[in-house]
Amino acid sequence: MIKLLGGVILFCLTFIVISPVLGQDNTELKQMHDADQAARMKQPIDWSVLVKQDSLRRVRTYQLLDSGKVITGKDYYHAAMIFQHGVFGDTTSSAMAVKLMRKALEKDSSVNRWLLAAAIDRNLMYSGRPQIYGTQYTANMQNPKMHLYTIDSTQISDEERKYYHVGTMAEIREKERQMGLEPISKLYNVNQPIANTIASIKSEHRKGKSSPYAVDEAAINSFGYNLLSANKNEDALAIFMLNTELYSNGYNTWDSLGECLLQLNRKEEAIKAYERSVQLNPGSQSGIDALKKLKGK
Repeated sequence: MIKLLGGVILFCLTFIVISPVLGQDNTELKQMHDADQAARMKQPIDWSVLVKQDSLRRVRTYQLLDSGKVITGKDYYHAAMIFQHGVFGDTTSSAMAVKLMRKALEKDSSVNRWLLAAAIDRNLMYSGRPQIYGTQYTANMQNPKMHLYTIDSTQISDEERKYYHVGTMAEIREKERQMGLEPISKLYNVNQPIANTIASIKSEHRKGKSSPYAVDEAAINSFGYNLLSANKNEDALAIFMLNTELYSNGYNTWDSLGECLLQLNRKEEAIKAYERSVQLNPGSQSGIDALKKLKGK
């Protein structure tokens, strides 16, 4: 900047000091974490390839840790998740995951506490010891259905489990029971009237928790969508209607029924289903949006 003062030209230089941004998440670490997660979403998984990729990610994460480039809570979270996916029995990686997840929570309270409980349980499992929170499930030749890995339920209280978003032992056992249930698709025979399947579902529903089939609201809803995807539209409609009968206060059952009716070009009935859904849950955005579109608003 040039200023004129008493006939003398003064040059005023303004210096802008640029300093590195403190507390910025490590982008490379996040990219590795995202790649780690994405690789597990692709089916089928080529485990021989994935194990090598996981190993390379762990090596690079060690390098970032040693060079002081793991700084923020999110950095430690990303690093912990990479080590969490060590091969079965790799206690070095699983112990590292626990250490890093603890650090992540110290630095960032928004990190999901459940992940620390899971890291601790997995490290115990890899060490051949019982888990203590109840986050790890397994299957084997003796018991091919997913079931709770051995747990020592006396080590911590249900209050601590709830603090870590795991749930009580009763809730954990219920989850285990549900994981072992047969899908209701086994009650379906494409060569028989859908009424037969509906009768079977109702019969199993009356049995409550003694039924070997998954006949809860979510399971029936999912079955309905499977039929819809297979172009078994009328069968799907019957299943969605059944769900609104068995779980009449479930707003999502009515939302799904509305979607099915709309696909079958039964607009007026779809409107009524969506209206019932929104009545049960005024905050249901999908129902609100559907009604606006159907009513031309």
